[in-house]
Amino acid sequence: MTVTAPQETTVPSTDLSALMREGSRAEHTSAENSPFMSDLLGGRSSVDRYTVFLRQLAVVYEAIEAVGDALASDPVGGAVVDRALVRSAAIEADMVFLAGDSWREIPVGPAATAYADRVSETAADPVRFLAHHYTRYLGDLSGGQAIGRILQREYGLAADGVTFYDFPLVPKPKPYKDGYRARLDSLPLDDVTKQRVVDEVKVAFSLNEALFAEIGLSPVE
Repeated sequence: MTVTAPQETTVPSTDLSALMREGSRAEHTSAENSPFMSDLLGGRSSVDRYTVFLRQLAVVYEAIEAVGDALASDPVGGAVVDRALVRSAAIEADMVFLAGDSWREIPVGPAATAYADRVSETAADPVRFLAHHYTRYLGDLSGGQAIGRILQREYGLAADGVTFYDFPLVPKPKPYKDGYRARLDSLPLDDVTKQRVVDEVKVAFSLNEALFAEIGLSPVE
């Protein structure tokens, strides 16, 4: 008599962080494989084009951090807000290094404006804010760390020009990211609400991809 061992079944995670990661995998992959990002990471772009890109990110982070300040005491949005992550001052320092004191004169395109406007709307909807906060900051602490090194190696930028990727108050990204995900997972959200977060993560990646596409096509003087 042959005894067949019962097959193990994998139960899909209901943790919010896992749902956000798995539910947006296609959008994430599409964004990170955009021609602009591929060229930047492959050393085929330029400091000037990166400077235009960082100018666009400045308005996005201004919006995220303004909403973060407004939601700091909110039981949902406030769960991820942390001054250790704030990037606006670092972006400004990099832009001064890259483009001088008049860096704000560099035009902001429609894609960045649309992205910032979408983020600003989440001041009235902390559930959706989670998606934008997660998409940008966990990306900065993950692939963003490699981007910072590539910018120095491939484009000759000094450390002063890539402080955007430097998190002095987060000395070890891995444990910080684990704690961040744990905070997300501890939020008492029902399945419908979790799906709203996942849907907004997809939107966030799509907004990033639109921004990449615009930068890739824009003329750089």
